[in-house]
Amino acid sequence: MAKTIAPPPAPPAAEPEPVNLRDALEERYLAYALSTIMGRALPDARDGLKPVHRRILYGMHILKLDPGTAFKKCAKIVGDVMGSFHPHGDQAIYDALVRLAQDFASRYPLIEGQGNFGNIDGDNPAAYRYTEARLTDVARLLLEGINEDAIDFRDNYSGETKEPVVLPAAFPNLLANGSQGIAVGMATAIPPHNAAELCDAALHLIAHPKAASDTLMQFVPGPDFPTGGIIVDAKEAIGETYRTGRGAFRLRARWRQEDAGRGTWVVVVTEIPYGVQKSKLIERLSEVVNERKLPLVADVRDESAEDVRVVIEPRSRTVDPAVMMESLFRLSELETRVSMNMNVLVDGVVPRVVSLAEALQQWLDHRRAVLQRRSRHRLGEIEHRLEVLSGMIVAFLNLDEVIRIIREEDEPKEVLKTTFSLSEVQANYILDTRLRSLRKLEEMELRRELEELTTEKGGIEKLLGDPAAQWKTVAWQIREVRKKYGPTTPLGRRRTSFEDAPETADSDLAEAMIEREPITVVVSAKGWIRALKGHVADLSSLTYKGDDALKVSFFAETTSKILVLASNGKVFTLDAARLPGGRGTGEPIRLMADVDEGADVVAVFPYKPGVKMLIAGSDHRGFVVPQDEMLSATRKGKGVLNIDPPGKAVLIVPAAGDHVAIVGENRKLLVFPLVQVPELARGKGVRLQKYRDGGISDAKVFPLQAGLTWKDSAGRTFTLLAAEMRDWMGNRAETGRLPPKGFPKNNKFG
Repeated sequence: MAKTIAPPPAPPAAEPEPVNLRDALEERYLAYALSTIMGRALPDARDGLKPVHRRILYGMHILKLDPGTAFKKCAKIVGDVMGSFHPHGDQAIYDALVRLAQDFASRYPLIEGQGNFGNIDGDNPAAYRYTEARLTDVARLLLEGINEDAIDFRDNYSGETKEPVVLPAAFPNLLANGSQGIAVGMATAIPPHNAAELCDAALHLIAHPKAASDTLMQFVPGPDFPTGGIIVDAKEAIGETYRTGRGAFRLRARWRQEDAGRGTWVVVVTEIPYGVQKSKLIERLSEVVNERKLPLVADVRDESAEDVRVVIEPRSRTVDPAVMMESLFRLSELETRVSMNMNVLVDGVVPRVVSLAEALQQWLDHRRAVLQRRSRHRLGEIEHRLEVLSGMIVAFLNLDEVIRIIREEDEPKEVLKTTFSLSEVQANYILDTRLRSLRKLEEMELRRELEELTTEKGGIEKLLGDPAAQWKTVAWQIREVRKKYGPTTPLGRRRTSFEDAPETADSDLAEAMIEREPITVVVSAKGWIRALKGHVADLSSLTYKGDDALKVSFFAETTSKILVLASNGKVFTLDAARLPGGRGTGEPIRLMADVDEGADVVAVFPYKPGVKMLIAGSDHRGFVVPQDEMLSATRKGKGVLNIDPPGKAVLIVPAAGDHVAIVGENRKLLVFPLVQVPELARGKGVRLQKYRDGGISDAKVFPLQAGLTWKDSAGRTFTLLAAEMRDWMGNRAETGRLPPKGFPKNNKFG
């Protein structure tokens, strides 16, 4: 019977160690935050790359996917990168690879793709088993010298191989291609720029190390987006953004007007803002057109092939194309704000927001460090080769003895070292060289190579000891890059231009947003307002709440502004398009404007640009005020007539004429020249008529030559000619006389 083996005794339970929960959470969250900042979201200021992009490029370099070589499947690239360097999932790696290959996402693509890599419409790329890729010339510049000890390497996540900490970066990738990322508590947003302009700025910075960002803007006027467009920011605003490293740019689509024949035209959008998906843009434009938010636009259609071509058809040929486009810019992504937050890892370690000058200086310092390291590496190679050559010359001069020692001696290396005073390296090289090669050695060739390498060694040693020579070499390298991506090359030419935003008035845009239709505005005695469709002359069928009745009505349009004078002297502005419809009894004006408690509505009238009004209060004072000065953009209105309580504003009439006729509650009429009344934007005004009892009843401004007219209670019109007006003519602030026979008993001009 088998013997049962007892399990080993359990180890004694370890004593639990109490840990403060707050401290533990802070420690772990800080570790997570640092991991996100350093290893995922923020780019290195030196090469402008995040770890995933750097690993993709290095992985492709290992696969020898240089420009001009055969493409390889993206599945192979993704698999190698994930297996060796980036253990964060294949989709994350492929998404990053695809973006590096999209010419509408990257200003200078680092990867050349073959197959479906998505498009500007927002369509997804094909799966990585269907697509192929290789490096571009720009990526080759970023990797140039990576095998020459130009940068540091570190262990990969598994410790089995090495990966670069940063790339040599002979191309100003940080600003040229930009970067986007969100870390823990910080983010980065760097728009792309023109490489040739960055090279010019870098060369200026080498010559003038203390140059400020404002000076560098001579060379870098602003971003240069792969999809083109127009930046409409002021130069001062762009300068502030580059000085601080934070800000935003207003980017608009590029458009032109095309003749469509028979006097008609269309607008064609040829470039859309960076980062905007064309399909969503078309969808949004169609939506606002269908919702009648853009009455100036009749139709939007996409006629794009390889190039962007979005056709916008106006409602009529009389539409102003600039006003139409301004309305589109306000309601769609044809205009966007591209943020800038140059938050980068300075020296690859410290996250900090940098200015334009600091960002370029980081790249230049890195290029100098790369030059020094590559030079030292080359110096080491030369010294090794010089040592070998010295040994080979000795071997050539004593070839028969060398061959004898190799053939006959038991320890040929030690004998060679002792006989000819050779070093370990020299002896090993001679022993590793084939006999046939030894026989073919030529002294002249060896001495020529020795001389050339000695000269090169002296040049490198001189370079390493002279900072000015180092900067001169860096400048030469930058000029070579600029020559390759200059403004005359297809990839290097500037795509984004700069313009001032057109001076389109807000009122013009407001009208453009609203379909112009005739309306009739009706105001009741208790301050209720409504708008009837069309111009309605007969209002007898209208109904009112309770004992309310008609106060005033007038014709207007949906694009009109309506001005409301309150008894406290404030004037409020209403949009006719927002007035309630005429099917009900309307709404109180108090719901649309912040009319003070206790104030009443005195008058309601349509706004007409350039028209002037005579305004007066119960204290007999008044002045002339332009309607343009009465407009306000808020519900709080605008104070026009300053009046002390218990006084109040009592009338406002058009100042169309050269004389003022004013009648008081005491039934005294006075006529005087309008020039005696001052024109003000706001104030108390001057005394218009003198009263012993009562106040102003009514006033009218009229041309003296046409005479003074009024209507009686029966609707009949009376006219008092200029020759008959002598008894009532006077000066401002006089009392006046009783009106002529036939003047209405209610003391109103009608």
